[in-house]
Amino acid sequence: MKNMTVCNHKVSKVHPPLLSCPAQALGFLLASFGFVEFFYILLERSQEIQQHMVFLLSPIIRSMTVILALCIIQFERVRGCRSSIFLFLFWVLAVVCSLVPLRAKIQLAMDEGIASDIVRYLAFFSYFTIQLAQLFLCCFADQPPEGKTPDEHIFRIKTNPCPVKDASFLSKILFWWFTGLVVKGYQHLIIDVRLPDQAQLLRKLQKEQSSGFFLLRTLARNFGPYFLTGTLCIIFHDAFMFAIPQVLSLLLGFMRDEDAPLWKGYFYATLMFLLSCLQSLFNHQYMYTCFTVGMRVKTAVMGLVYRKSLVINSTSRRTCTVGEIVNLVSADTQKLMDFVVYFNAVWLAPIEIALCLFFLWQHLGPSALAGIATVILIFPLNGFIAKKRSKLQEIQMKFMDGRIRLMNEILNGIKILKFYAWEKAFLEQVLGQREKELKALKKSQILYSISIASFNSSSFLIAFAMFGVYVTLDDRNVLDAQKVFVSMALINILKTPLSQLPFAISTTMQAVVSLRRLGKYLCSEELKVDNVSKTPLSSDGEDVAIENGTFSWSAEGPPCLKRINVHVPRGSLVAVVGHVGSGKSSLLSAMLGETEKRSGRVAVKGSVAYVPQQAWIQNATVQDNVIFGRDKLKSWYNRVLEACALMPDLDILPAGDATEIGEKGLNLSGGQKQRVSLARAVYRKADVYLLDDPLSAVDAHVGQHIFDKVVGPKGVLRDKTRILVTHGMSFLPQADHILVLVDGEITESGSYQELLSRHGAFADFIHTFANTERKETGSRRSNARLSMVDFMPFSRDLSQEQLIGGDTTNTNLQNMEPVSETDQEQVPEDLGKLTVVDKARTGRVRLDMYQKYFKTIGLAIIIPIVFLYAFQQGASLAYNYWLSMWADDPVVNGTQIDTDLKLTVFGALGFVQGIAIFGTTVAISICGIIASRHLHMDLLNNVLHSPMSFFECTPSGNLLNRFAKEIDAIDCMVPDGLKMMLSYVFKLMEVCIIVLMATPFAAVIILPLAFLYAFVQSFYVATSCQLRRLEAVSRSPIYTHFNETVQGASVIRAFGEQTRFIQQANKRVDFNQTSYFPRFVATRWLAVNLEFVGNGVVLAAAILSVMGRSTLSPGIVGLAVSHSLQVTGILSWIVRSWTDVENNIVSVERVNEYADTAKEASWSIEGSSLPPAWPQRGTLEFQDYGLQYRKGLELALKGITLQIHERERVGIVGRTGAGKSSLALGIFRILEAAKGKIFIDGVNIADIGLHDLRSRITIIPQDPVLFSGSLRMNLDPFDTYTDEEVWRSLELAHLKNFVSNLPDKLNHECSEGGENLSLGQRQLVCLARALLRKTKILVLDEATAAVDLETDTLIQSTIRTQFEDCTVLTIAHRLNTIMDYTRVIVMDRGHISEMDSPANLIAQRGQFYRMCREAGLV
Repeated sequence: MKNMTVCNHKVSKVHPPLLSCPAQALGFLLASFGFVEFFYILLERSQEIQQHMVFLLSPIIRSMTVILALCIIQFERVRGCRSSIFLFLFWVLAVVCSLVPLRAKIQLAMDEGIASDIVRYLAFFSYFTIQLAQLFLCCFADQPPEGKTPDEHIFRIKTNPCPVKDASFLSKILFWWFTGLVVKGYQHLIIDVRLPDQAQLLRKLQKEQSSGFFLLRTLARNFGPYFLTGTLCIIFHDAFMFAIPQVLSLLLGFMRDEDAPLWKGYFYATLMFLLSCLQSLFNHQYMYTCFTVGMRVKTAVMGLVYRKSLVINSTSRRTCTVGEIVNLVSADTQKLMDFVVYFNAVWLAPIEIALCLFFLWQHLGPSALAGIATVILIFPLNGFIAKKRSKLQEIQMKFMDGRIRLMNEILNGIKILKFYAWEKAFLEQVLGQREKELKALKKSQILYSISIASFNSSSFLIAFAMFGVYVTLDDRNVLDAQKVFVSMALINILKTPLSQLPFAISTTMQAVVSLRRLGKYLCSEELKVDNVSKTPLSSDGEDVAIENGTFSWSAEGPPCLKRINVHVPRGSLVAVVGHVGSGKSSLLSAMLGETEKRSGRVAVKGSVAYVPQQAWIQNATVQDNVIFGRDKLKSWYNRVLEACALMPDLDILPAGDATEIGEKGLNLSGGQKQRVSLARAVYRKADVYLLDDPLSAVDAHVGQHIFDKVVGPKGVLRDKTRILVTHGMSFLPQADHILVLVDGEITESGSYQELLSRHGAFADFIHTFANTERKETGSRRSNARLSMVDFMPFSRDLSQEQLIGGDTTNTNLQNMEPVSETDQEQVPEDLGKLTVVDKARTGRVRLDMYQKYFKTIGLAIIIPIVFLYAFQQGASLAYNYWLSMWADDPVVNGTQIDTDLKLTVFGALGFVQGIAIFGTTVAISICGIIASRHLHMDLLNNVLHSPMSFFECTPSGNLLNRFAKEIDAIDCMVPDGLKMMLSYVFKLMEVCIIVLMATPFAAVIILPLAFLYAFVQSFYVATSCQLRRLEAVSRSPIYTHFNETVQGASVIRAFGEQTRFIQQANKRVDFNQTSYFPRFVATRWLAVNLEFVGNGVVLAAAILSVMGRSTLSPGIVGLAVSHSLQVTGILSWIVRSWTDVENNIVSVERVNEYADTAKEASWSIEGSSLPPAWPQRGTLEFQDYGLQYRKGLELALKGITLQIHERERVGIVGRTGAGKSSLALGIFRILEAAKGKIFIDGVNIADIGLHDLRSRITIIPQDPVLFSGSLRMNLDPFDTYTDEEVWRSLELAHLKNFVSNLPDKLNHECSEGGENLSLGQRQLVCLARALLRKTKILVLDEATAAVDLETDTLIQSTIRTQFEDCTVLTIAHRLNTIMDYTRVIVMDRGHISEMDSPANLIAQRGQFYRMCREAGLV
């Protein structure tokens, strides 16, 4: 596939296979014929030789050429060539040259009888037959050689290699090798798309730092040579294209000349047919080459962007969001590909235009200049329009980027949106962006319509100008059929370059924009390799050393760490402590080389493993996440899982460690994610461990277990160097060394005892907090059962720990009805699957998709459009027929009469057509915008109204794909395809009417051809749609993987796994190309076959005209033949546009998919009588309440009956999976009740709208989620509160100082996911949200994990003071926070096992007492 030469050069020679043996035998026969003839002449006709020496030479020369051909056969065989271009062309020419003597011989035999010279006749006929046989053999490829070379080996492994490898030359130029695939529908095709070394390319780009154009040069160097073979094809195509009008001229001359022999007519007719066929072949060979190169360019650039995303530094990373990087991969690489396909038109089109005008000058003389003038007028207009549109497109892309970024955040933070009932605010934001985007699109489309109208009328305008000037210049200038129709044929040729040029120019413009964007990204700053000097492990002491280090996150920004000196000896445990935002995580990043090193030296010895503060989990199985690309060592693996307390969790997960984890670890609780992340690091057996607060998200006793078993002096990692960022005071005494960070500086360092004896800030801190902690984690009993589920009622469901924030999820899968219990027994392999893979539908697009699309537009607009089209084509037919009548006008005294009237009518008809074209294109564009607005609105509503379970099963990549690629297709592609398809269908009807008017007998040929056409077309459209779907489905994983990589880049780098991820990305891209490649070959296959059908119409029209020469006038013949020449083009355009429409209607289908998925209850209920101040008291009542995660599973809450009074503070405790969080999910109706009711202030919450409920109660979730936008928008998206109220809530949340020091105060831009605030600050922002809403009921999912103890105390005291007149429910992990609550509910297996005040429960010595004893509180 690398190049179109058909030789597959192999090392081994071809063992005399099936075809070359007979070919050689026949060759010898042929050669011997020549010699036999030579001797025969010498003996029989020696007396005639003197006069005709040529008779003697001819057989010898023939034999010599055949012997040469035999040598070529042998030579090609040795080179392992399976189908030779040279031999094919040689035999074709040989047969063609023998046709003339063949006719002469037959004529002679008929005149004189065969007997006169029977030997010569037999010899000649046998010779001709053998030549035909040779040609026939050349049409097939030989068998592959037996000696397998490595290249062949690849193909043997791949079960289904690409058939192009086995195709013969003829099969390749006609794309017949593809027929098998089209017929049997489609099976996976495997192509080997090899890419140039991307790493090298990147290094070059980095060196040159000269953005886009260097990228272009590098690509040209790699792919240029193959691209040039395509360019050669297009030049041949042009030569044949210009030969056709010349032959037409000869044919019309023949029609006028009564005495010309009939064979001339047939000869011209056949010649036109052959030239048309050759033109088609070369054209499609060119397109094939371009697409292949385009595909390779696209893959190469995707690879580059991916590699770059792994080395880009934090400053550059902040300037481009995940959405923008994904956009580079999806949109910009596609633009580059289009550029490769249309680039040649940029320089070829002007040459074609010049040639057309030259031939027109030959026919019409100086009047041709009028045509040039028209062209010159049309061009600047279109150039201006193209420029304007390119600006509009940039604007539109900007809004689209914004919309996709917003969608990405909405999907990432959907849970918060639902808890806070903020969907509407974000819906408005997205629709606002969408309206701006559509406004730009509408302007662009109207400009485009002007451009289309001027193009489609261009052939008329040029003809009108030329003929008008020609007849008015001189009365003696007569328009006859030859002048009119040869000129019209040339003008039709002229239309192609005229229409391609602006398109090619605009594609080039877009490609330049994309090249700049790609160049800018590929040249953005990378992490400096010298940030950290990495050396292998050596025997001497220090594993990590930083001397006089000053670090910042960006080159310009303020330093985040100053004057850092750290020396970590081998095998020691260093703890890093400090307040929120003091630079603890930055210190670890500096050791990893992720920050910008301003000064100083950082040295790390040996391999590194890193556990980030927020666990990064891949969408893969638990096992894949832990072993992370290494081989699985069973005993070590189990030991790691045991140490990281993951064993109990694996028992809960439906398929153990083979359970698939959703994107970003969706179906794991916060603690589980953190433990998996830790296990990944431990499994590594690295030398240095950088642990960024890995114990924050887990319960206290689990934290203690992990510290003992993994990090501590007796843990698995005891001999390794460990640097641990922690907020847990209880671990500090066991650390060898402690660093205290304040505002980016190390203020104190030393061992625990040393620091205490200094009585500094650290000592005070410890004294304040030691008591609270000691109570909690004192006497850890050996039988404390770790996050173990006491008893799992339905082990197949995921753990129910679902805390509402990160611990959330098993709202899981509640709506996946079809999985009944019995099915599950039989298909264990699906057991651990969570995410629903993007599926490919099969077969043709259903009719109701078209109905849906047209219904959104409305019949009232569609019917007038169809009439407009018919009217436009009627005008076109009328002016063409008028021309043919004019050409047949008798010439009186060297002039024609009434030329002025004829010209006026001609002009009027053409002008009317132009207006109609503008009308139709504008109308269709407007319809397209109406439809896409509706469809986007429906999609957005459907997605936002979906329940949480939907987002857990649907990867965000799939959803983003719908919002980006599919909506884009509905915006532009569908209306453009419809415009083209309708205009060409009507054009085809016009051509058929004209040909039938001239030669009614042509119906006999046109009808069967029409059936053949319909047959081929239906085959193709089904295959093409299927391929298009497969391609779209295989595209989603590329983006999902990209997304994941960009977010986890620091982890991938720390573990040194870049190569593996690059290979994975390449694999996904390759897989995507395997559906893409057959798709464009299918188009070529179809076009080549169809154009033969179209050329059949040319042949029919021409031959029938020659036959009816006596009855037909030259005018009508000219009209028929010049129109039939357009058929091939029209046919292929109809199919192409039809397929485009079919393929893009698939987008309507995919956008519509989510209309039928299960939805939540309605957001608000019309006319509900809910008082505005509800709930006023804040009482909660559960009546026999039950809840389940999915139908068919056991209840997660069983018969809960409970009353909570106003202003009561209730703690909810229980082991993992006891149903603590299920209560909260029930109150917010994230999950609907399976039985029973919940009343708030006496109102049944099932009877009110979801937003009415969720906006009147508040939750502070475990995972703090922020959205990009201003800080104020994050606190109050609906703008319901005044600035004073917002500042007041910030003050209570202890954020006022921080925010007032920011340059933009409340308008401070939060980056995507709030990444420019520390985790603790984000947690405080969530507290501020709750303070601002100040509802009567507050649910607190104990969110103290990410916060140091001081901040934790602040939060707890704020909640006690600010929410004292509210009802507070706390889902507690740390028992000490709820000891002063009015009541504690102990949950166990979905029941309430105990409920009373903490003191009474302890006195009862039940389950709560045992928990307190474990935590050292009693």
